[in-house]
Amino acid sequence: MKRLRDDIFYIFKGLKEIHRIRPWLLTHLVIRGIFEAITPFINIYMSALIIDGINDGETFQLLMEYAGITISLNLIVALLIRLMNRFIQILKEELNHKYEMVLSQKIIDMDYTSIENPETHRLREKIKDIRNMSNGGIWLLVTSFQELIKCLFVIIFSVALTFSLFTLSGGNELSGIYSFVASPIFSLILGVCILANVIISMYANATVTKKMHRIMNEVIPFNRIFGYYINSYLSSYHAGKDIRIYNQKGLIESESMALFGGANVTLSKLSNNQMKYSGITTTSTVIITTLIYLFVGLKALAGLFGIGSIIRYVGSINEFTGAFTSFMNQLAMMRANNESMKVFFDFLDIPSQMYQGTLPVEKRALCHDGDNDYEIEFRKVSFKYPSSENYTLRDVSLKLKIGERLAVVGMNGSGKTTLIKLLCRLYDPTEGEILLNGINIKKYNYDEYMSIFSVVFQDFKLFSFSLGQNVAAKVDYDKAKVEAFLAEAGFGERYNEMPDGTETCLYKDFDENGVEISGGEAQKIALARALYKEAPFIILDEPTAALDPIAEYEIYSKFNEIVGNKTAIYISHRLSSCRFCDDIAVFHEGKLIQRGSHEELVSKAGGKYHELWYAQAQYYAVTSN
Repeated sequence: MKRLRDDIFYIFKGLKEIHRIRPWLLTHLVIRGIFEAITPFINIYMSALIIDGINDGETFQLLMEYAGITISLNLIVALLIRLMNRFIQILKEELNHKYEMVLSQKIIDMDYTSIENPETHRLREKIKDIRNMSNGGIWLLVTSFQELIKCLFVIIFSVALTFSLFTLSGGNELSGIYSFVASPIFSLILGVCILANVIISMYANATVTKKMHRIMNEVIPFNRIFGYYINSYLSSYHAGKDIRIYNQKGLIESESMALFGGANVTLSKLSNNQMKYSGITTTSTVIITTLIYLFVGLKALAGLFGIGSIIRYVGSINEFTGAFTSFMNQLAMMRANNESMKVFFDFLDIPSQMYQGTLPVEKRALCHDGDNDYEIEFRKVSFKYPSSENYTLRDVSLKLKIGERLAVVGMNGSGKTTLIKLLCRLYDPTEGEILLNGINIKKYNYDEYMSIFSVVFQDFKLFSFSLGQNVAAKVDYDKAKVEAFLAEAGFGERYNEMPDGTETCLYKDFDENGVEISGGEAQKIALARALYKEAPFIILDEPTAALDPIAEYEIYSKFNEIVGNKTAIYISHRLSSCRFCDDIAVFHEGKLIQRGSHEELVSKAGGKYHELWYAQAQYYAVTSN
């Protein structure tokens, strides 16, 4: 019973979500379902009238009127169905677009903690796999709902047209088998048989659909890897070099065929499962249909109704049988599809646990005069990622005032990037607190707090949009500002080669005339994007990692000019960049172990910074024989 309640809950929740995403779609499906359901009964009912008219000797004019009504009704209903199909196709396209936007918006809105959680990506990938494999989830619910509505009205119309079949009786005039068939007892027996057929069909369809979804889930891993090779790896022109240099053709073919073979074994189980249970359903349906035809035939032979009624009853029974079988199938599919719907809602229901403050940043009493005066303080901050038992940062305390240049250095895994994630409030500290002008950053309005930072992370992304839109991160942008900041970021010469200036599309994903850019060029564009935001804090995580030494020197030689009066934090493995900073913080194994200027730290023999500096400097030392 609980399972049934859960099934009903997810079906209705899914329908409600469809209506929320695209209102009126379900209403149009219901209307079309009624028109599609009534179509066969126009011919059944009118054919019975015409045959009865012929049998009763009605006039030719009346028979032609019946034929005209039949043709007219069929034409009107067919036109209405085509009109509804047009509306429904548009609504489905809008549902498709808005559905993807709902999933994307959820990713945008959720806590960054959830973004980095593998479970979040597992759910998102499973939603995609479900759709690719069986068009499941919301899409199967839409398909099943429209078929279910049609079948429901076919059943209603067929029952309405055959109801009199079960109530007709010949009284005392009939005898023998005819008397028994016309009696309420036989109708009751037939009703019990129909109910038994319903139960058998429900059980068989529920079982086969449940097993089908379980088997299809086994295919998902095959499909995911196969899809990666075909849709992602081979279709990407970036992979062409590796495929040729490392002769990966044999590897890809071997893996693909192995996956294809494994999927075939699984799909064979699916086919055997469907044959087994469809045989049970077919046998049950044939038996009950035979009994109904026998019921109709014997009553007709008993003279209880005419030839036209035979056509009406037989036609309606055929429609009922097909609709009922399909109705059970769709109901079973909707119930089995609830596992996919649960995945969808589990994804949408991922909670936002990060506290959203209310204090406006710009209305705080600042440390000094001017809107850009801020002081950041880490006070005994420790942090470990949600999925880890080990601390990435331990007991970190530091202050950073407006206009300072801070370099954060250390070996890989020392906690440098984690420090920035905490500063930008992508995560909250496990212990301790971070203060902005003496106030815990949790108390500030989240969006306003984020607005004071411009960050270029190591794994920054550029989009296949125009250059100007990439820099401004907006559809509409200030062209003069874009050009100025591109020049400051060292992209000036390359910009002069852009065929359409700021309107030049990057990459070729959407525009065959798009411009391919190198990693170093992309890094300069990302730096220009950070400058365009004009936030008081600018944070660069390995800002010159993809630049050649000359380009790196050009960036750092006008370092102060680029940053202006902003506070700058740099994370870098190239310690030569630290010489341009006022202050250097050295991290090791999650702890802040040294802090000072380049000259102070490099002079401390035995210190970590001294060790790192000379470990790199040896590769640049000039030797002579």
